Amino acid sequence: MGMWSWEGLDKNGRRTSGKIEATSEKEARKLLRAQGARIKKITPPSILEFDLGEWMIEKGFAKAFGTKELTTFTKQMSIMINAGVPIMMALEILFKSEKNPSLKKAVKSIARDVAEGKTLAESMSKQHGFSRLYCNLVKAGEVGGILDTILDKLSIHLEKQEKTKSQIKSAMSYPLIVSLIGAGVVWALITFVVPQFVGMLLETGQQIPAITQFVIDASDFFGKYSMYGVPGLIFVGMILSSWKKTPVGKRFFDRLSMNVPAFGTIVIKGNLSTFSRTLATLLSSGVSLIDALEICVETIDNSIIADDLDEVKKKVIEGKTLTEPLMKIEYFPEMVSQMIKVGEQTGSIDGMLEKISEVFEEEVNEAIGAATKMMEPLIIVVLGSIIATILVAIYLPMFMAGGGA
Repeated sequence: MGMWSWEGLDKNGRRTSGKIEATSEKEARKLLRAQGARIKKITPPSILEFDLGEWMIEKGFAKAFGTKELTTFTKQMSIMINAGVPIMMALEILFKSEKNPSLKKAVKSIARDVAEGKTLAESMSKQHGFSRLYCNLVKAGEVGGILDTILDKLSIHLEKQEKTKSQIKSAMSYPLIVSLIGAGVVWALITFVVPQFVGMLLETGQQIPAITQFVIDASDFFGKYSMYGVPGLIFVGMILSSWKKTPVGKRFFDRLSMNVPAFGTIVIKGNLSTFSRTLATLLSSGVSLIDALEICVETIDNSIIADDLDEVKKKVIEGKTLTEPLMKIEYFPEMVSQMIKVGEQTGSIDGMLEKISEVFEEEVNEAIGAATKMMEPLIIVVLGSIIATILVAIYLPMFMAGGGA
């Protein structure tokens, strides 16, 4: 994207010149023709006007902005609007200060649409990265005249949501990383250390114990097939990763994650925490319950939980209370359902949902701590047992030879 200089005739036939923003000469000519201009000469942007960030976005090299960048943008926007800064000026300031190329480009497009008369919510909805939840809340803020308050709520919501996701990822990643490192150590012992010992053992001509023979056989296997096994594992990993992106594969892995001992609880409560907080934020902003539930379903990562909550939405549309279908979900805590029921009866369901989300967050933290404490000794025992078996297999023939001598 850059400023293309042009000379030619306007729609009335008068000689004129100017500049137009476009990504290519073809697009610049198309935009000028739409204005009725006849182009005689067109000059590309100078190197001094070249925007590296936009070029990277166009070529697909720039990283999309994430929740962290969006949270900072939302918080800054809220502060400026609360201070009385006009929306256009706030967008201009944020555009100049933004470092992420993708978000910078999005802010520029939003500012251009707002300048043309569109609402902030409409302008944001056209940009990738601004979710339906985000745009609906901004719309509610614009209609109610409380945009600064809504943006502040959004920044808090995004911050807590990202924190919960990070905790879940951290809890799932830690045992996997430790296990991979341990597996690498065991593989190195079997592949490189054991063969050195086998040569020495064969020279003695003594009888090989069963455990030593087992380790030798394992060493021979890994020595022969490691060069095929590693690419094979990578290939299988790529296949599973691709399958996971399909609806069937995603449902399989989502259901599996819910049933993994210790970690299943973290996944379930993490998603329910997101659901409760999102629903509370939407309802407190004036969004109807049906629309709020529909948006909530879109924010849930786990497809199994999302489908169950979609059924809840359908029951509410049929005239049921929110509590009735929630109580039929087996993994949804009964105490939480009762708390929502009290909220419905007292007319303070948004406040009750906010408290519920805090309860879930605390339970997720406790579950992560418990799972980590459980996994650490388990991994140590398993890896320690394997390494101990290898060492016993190596040293046992030496002890036997020494005793025999």
